This record gives sequence, structure tokens and C-alpha cells, in this order.
Amino acid sequence: MAEITAAAVMALRDKTGLPMMECKKALLECGGNTDEAVEWLRKQGIKTQAMRADREMSMGRLAVYADPAKGVGTIIELKCESAPVAGSPDFKDLANDIAKTLALGPGAKTPADLLAQKSQAHPDKTLGELKDDLFNRMREVFDLARICRIDAPCGGYAHHDGSKAALVEVAGKTTAPEAATTAKEIAMHVVALAPQAITKEDLDPAVVAKEREILTEAARSEGKPENIIAKMIEGRLRNFFSQCVLLEQPFVKDDKQTVSQFAKAAGLEVKRMENWKLS
Repeated sequence: MAEITAAAVMALRDKTGLPMMECKKALLECGGNTDEAVEWLRKQGIKTQAMRADREMSMGRLAVYADPAKGVGTIIELKCESAPVAGSPDFKDLANDIAKTLALGPGAKTPADLLAQKSQAHPDKTLGELKDDLFNRMREVFDLARICRIDAPCGGYAHHDGSKAALVEVAGKTTAPEAATTAKEIAMHVVALAPQAITKEDLDPAVVAKEREILTEAARSEGKPENIIAKMIEGRLRNFFSQCVLLEQPFVKDDKQTVSQFAKAAGLEVKRMENWKLS
């Protein structure tokens, strides 16, 4: 049996980030061959993951990648077991790498398809291999729960703790210098105020009808004459729309203008939004 030196164990530890005793065991199992030891450790980690697959993953991060000039935007949800892991730099890096790979790679229909692709940040490995390596170091189960890619100019924003994120598709002057900033700030507005729809027409007609009914009854209970109730209702509906419709909402960073006005000033039109919360 080949002699396993302390230097060899340390080199494998530096390469994998795993404990010294596990690295020594791997080298012993593989006759001192470092490359084989790395693969052995990865396979052992996969077996351990399978044994822990039923663990609850209530924490995690949302990550986005968006570039109007490139004409693509993505949003992904990566789950884990604990808040410390969700907030760790390595977990953040993996989530961001997954979002970027989804955007700049060939695309993927399922999380499994995406994990099989080569990483943008580490082209020598697949995203799945990076995920397995991180499990080996952190000993928590991870799950790529959701992915979404929009093949059009987009702006994206993720809250600092990764619990909320939005992706906004835009059209118009998307190659203008200010387009990326404007689209990102609209996405930030979506995260902050959670609109139900982009335009009034996008709202569920049943929801609008119910609101109209509530406002009408309220006006009657106030003793308002029937001949002016209709006009009052239209005014109060505008307030309702300003609360739940993106383009009607006062812009979160400047409430003297609506989101529609903010976008129009930059020559942009909002076409679609994805507003996610950590599930």
C-alpha cells in the first residue's frame, strides 16, 4: 500500500475543502492517487445525500441574472436546510452561477437539465458537480427547486437576503445606456410592492367587479346620492388600481411619478414580470 504523507492529505484537503481524516481515508482507498480520491469523495458524498434526501429544506436563496443588451433574464430558487448555509458566500456564489449559466448557456426545461450543464464560473465542472462538492463541505442537502428563463431584454433584482426576487421583461430602447438601471429599478419596485398585475386589463375581472361592488355599497352607506355614486366609484377604483397594478403604482423611489411614467421616460415598456418569494 502506498504511503500516505501528511502533505498529500493536506493537498487533497485544500482541493476539496473536506476534513483531514476524510481526505486521508480517500487516499488510502485509492492507493494515494489524488484524482481518484477526489472522485471517491464525490461518490461518497452522493451516497450521503441520497440518505438525507428527506430532510426539510425550508431555507435557501433566489438569484437573478439579467442584461437587457444580451436579451435574456433568469431567476432561480436554490433550497437548503439552514439559514447560516443560505447566507454563506459559497452558497450565494453557487446560486448566482446557476442563474448565470441558465442565462448564457443553451437554456434548460428542468432543474435536472440545468444541473447537467457546465458552469459559467467553473467550466471544468457541471453545476451538479459543484452542488455535490458544496454538499460534501457543508453537509446539507440542496435542491434546485425552480428555474425560469425569459428570452427577451430583462431587468432583475434580488433582495439582499435572497428571500425575494423579481424579473421584469421590457421592450423599447433596451440598448440605451440607462435601460439596464431602469429595468433593474422596476424589478426592485416589484419586489418591494408586489403588484398583482402589470396593467388594469390584466387584473382578474372578478376581482375588479368585487371591488366595485364593495365601493358601491360603501358609498351608499355614506348616504351619497345615486346620481353621483358612479363617478365616485371610478375615482376610488383609481386608488385601488394604484395599489395593486404595477404601471399605476407610484414608483417606490419617487412617488411623484408612476411606474408607467418612470419606464416611459427611459423609452421602455414593461411586458412581463416574475415576482418570486422563497417557497
